[in-house]
Amino acid sequence: MRVNRAVTAFLAVCALALCFSAAHAQDKPNIVLVFMDNFGWGEPGFNGGGIVRGAPTPRLDTLASEGIRLTNFNVESQCTPSRAAIMSGRYAIRTGNGTVPLGGGVYGLVQWEITMAEMLSDAGYATGMFGKWHLGHTEGRFPTDQGFDEWYGIPNSSDETPWEVLDGYAESGVEGTYIYEGKKGSAPQRVMDYDLEQRALIDLELTKRSIDFMKRQVEAKKPFFLYVPYTMTHYPLIPHPDFAGKTGNGRFADVLAQIDAYNGMLLDTVDELGIRDNTLFIFTADNGPELLPEGSNTPSVEYFIPGCPGPWRGSLFTGFEGSLRVPFAARWPGNIPAGIVSDEIVHEMDLFPTFANLAGGEVPDDRVIDGVDQTGLFMGRQDKSNREGVIVYMGNDVWGVKWRNWKLHLKEQQNILSGTVDYGVPRIYNLYKDPGETQNVLFPETWVPKAALGQLGAHVVSLRQEPPIKPGTKDPYQPAKK
Repeated sequence: MRVNRAVTAFLAVCALALCFSAAHAQDKPNIVLVFMDNFGWGEPGFNGGGIVRGAPTPRLDTLASEGIRLTNFNVESQCTPSRAAIMSGRYAIRTGNGTVPLGGGVYGLVQWEITMAEMLSDAGYATGMFGKWHLGHTEGRFPTDQGFDEWYGIPNSSDETPWEVLDGYAESGVEGTYIYEGKKGSAPQRVMDYDLEQRALIDLELTKRSIDFMKRQVEAKKPFFLYVPYTMTHYPLIPHPDFAGKTGNGRFADVLAQIDAYNGMLLDTVDELGIRDNTLFIFTADNGPELLPEGSNTPSVEYFIPGCPGPWRGSLFTGFEGSLRVPFAARWPGNIPAGIVSDEIVHEMDLFPTFANLAGGEVPDDRVIDGVDQTGLFMGRQDKSNREGVIVYMGNDVWGVKWRNWKLHLKEQQNILSGTVDYGVPRIYNLYKDPGETQNVLFPETWVPKAALGQLGAHVVSLRQEPPIKPGTKDPYQPAKK
């Protein structure tokens, strides 16, 4: 009898331990990260866009009201650098991805890099990506080589889809672009051509697959990381047939209504699955909008429509705020207080250590990580960001430094097609008084460089101590011993 009681007690303790372990695993928040493409700060209603852009964005506006809205969320100025930074928690120059690749060949993240997906996978998460990668299109460089369990989407960029209608392309011998599907452990397969027809359809398919992914993980009782890098609003801008002409206010307004609806579908699924209170949902973008000077000769120009950076100057491929600031809204009921609005500086690199903190993941300690944990700011436990500034890159060159409400420019470019002006003496802008970055106030504010350039000095030292990976480096890669 005593033996039976002892066995019963032992089994009861084991059962409690298993229950505790399962509950602890379920405490890990699901993470949904929506990452728009070339989507300006001023597009959504919660940043003053929406109806003034031709289409209200009620779902995005509600999302922003239910959590935190960051008005000073910063990214890199180009697609590939921005995606490298958010995935690695490191400035893109460190990973060899400082510029958008134009010549083909090997590019992207070497396998030595630890991505956000790898970190969360190691922490017990199912990881799914549905959308644009732009961090490698050769063996060993696809999303499923970099921590994602499954992927459906495009390896490069949507600007390749109009090639088929351009004079001379058919005879060029240049390979077209494709939509891929893949699972971890096997090579991704081409599913279909990514042409102008699929350009209009792809974001709905990404939404449907994202919904299916969430349903499967909830059924499996496994925490998940869902990364949805949509392809809109990158050129060429072609709305889904269900939204074409819907607003009556033009192509961009139709696409804006489409974006709001697709995010609404994701949010509805989170609610219907009963995981609202245990899901961190983030909406943001990779860089500012597309803008070209009047009179530019743009191929398939009917598909090009300028975006809106809000009150900020500039567009992608510049060092101005219109390139670097993008919309950001995050919801996690019961954890992120509703209605927080912060103008504190946060960078996309900060999501890596923040997610690691929330998910019980590990931040690599064998390399420089430029991101900082922003959990306290997100959760409303602190008013100040854990960073005061960022280094402004254009490609592999430092173009400036941002510090508090000040911006120091060493070089400037008006838009993607204009030439670069290299200043012998830096220009200083007060972003509170001059969001358009037009009034150089170096005099009398000569104290600003002394305050702002300290972070640049520390950054340069770190690059000497840990040299950046050279663009085009092939695997296997190992850093040089210090």
